[in-house]
Amino acid sequence: MKIFKKTYGCQANINDSEILSGKLVSEGHELVSNEKDADKIIVNTCSVKNKTQSKILHYIRSLESSGKEIEIGGCLTKTLDINKKFPNAQVIDTINTNKLGSSIIRNKNDIGIIQISQGCLNSCTFCATKLARGTLKSFRIGDIKRSFEQAINSGCKTIYLTSQDNGCYGFDIKTNLPELLNELLTVEGDYKIRVGMMNPWHLRKILPRLIEVYKNPKIQKFIHIPVQAGSEKVLKDMKRIHTVAEFKQAVELFRKEIPDIDIATDVIVGFPSESEADFQDTLNLIAEIKPEIINTSSYSSRPRTKSAKLKQIPTETVKERTKRLNQLYLSYRPQVEQRFFAKQNSNKLVIVN
Repeated sequence: MKIFKKTYGCQANINDSEILSGKLVSEGHELVSNEKDADKIIVNTCSVKNKTQSKILHYIRSLESSGKEIEIGGCLTKTLDINKKFPNAQVIDTINTNKLGSSIIRNKNDIGIIQISQGCLNSCTFCATKLARGTLKSFRIGDIKRSFEQAINSGCKTIYLTSQDNGCYGFDIKTNLPELLNELLTVEGDYKIRVGMMNPWHLRKILPRLIEVYKNPKIQKFIHIPVQAGSEKVLKDMKRIHTVAEFKQAVELFRKEIPDIDIATDVIVGFPSESEADFQDTLNLIAEIKPEIINTSSYSSRPRTKSAKLKQIPTETVKERTKRLNQLYLSYRPQVEQRFFAKQNSNKLVIVN
C-alpha cells in the first residue's frame, strides 16, 4: 500500500513518525511524498495550541472527500473525540510504541532524534500534553546509548535528545540527565548533542553537574528553559513550581560558566489570571535576561485542562500584549545576531600565507 504521512508538533512527534515509517516499510508498504499518490494518509497530530489544532482539523476535513483511507494518531486523539468528528477515520496509537531499538526512517539523514523518556512529573494547569503522554517513564541509559550509537553509525551529525521534560529524566529510575550525558559522551565519533527542554524546578536539582557536562565540546551550547511568565502569581496559578528567581539563577550560572551559551525560553501571554501588572513583570524579566530565543505563545484554552475553566482574557488584549513582547525581543535582537556572527567567525580556521 502507498502511504503518505503528515506530522505536526514537537521533536518527539517527529520521531514517533520516523518510528512509524520504519514499521510501515518493514511491513512492505511504500511511503510517498504527496496525498495524490497515496492509498492511505496518516496524520500525526499535536494538541499544544488551538491554532495548531485548527490547522489539523481543517487538513483532515480536506481529506474526507478524497476517497483515501485516513488514520489519525498523536496527542490530539487523547484530548478530542476524533471518531465523533471524523467517523470514517481510524484512530491509531503512535504514542505508546517502542521508542528505542526499532527500525527507523529519519526525517533528515544527518539528524538523529532520540526520545529519552515519555511523559513528565508536572501538573501545569494549561497543558494538554500531560493528558496525552502521561506520567514520567524514563528509558534505560543502556538502551538510549545503543540508539545513540546506531544514529552516529548511520551518519547522523547532530543528535537531539528529546522528551516532554528532559530536566526530570531518570528521576523514576534513580539516575539523571548529567549521568546520561556523561555516558553518551564516551561514544566516539564526529557528532554534537543538542539537549531539549528542561523545566526550572527540575533543573535546580542537577544544575552544577549539568553545567560541567555542558562544557564538553560535543554538547551544543544551547539550553531551553521555559519560564512561561515573569509574575510569581501567574506562575502559581499555572502550577509552575519554580520562582522567577530560580529561573534567573539558572540563566546567570550558565552564562557565567559557559559565556557562549544560547538561552531559549517560552512565554505564554494572556493566561486567564494575568493582569496588566503581571504582564509588565514578564516584560521586565525579559528585558533583564534578554534570552537569545523566545518562543511566544498566546494562551490557548485546551480541552480537559484546569485553566480552561477560568474566565478568559479578551482576544484583543492578548494580541496587544503579544505585540509588545515581540517588540521588546526585536529591540535587542540585533545584539543577539551580532554575537552569533562573532561566534561563527571565531570558529573558522583562518590560514595566512
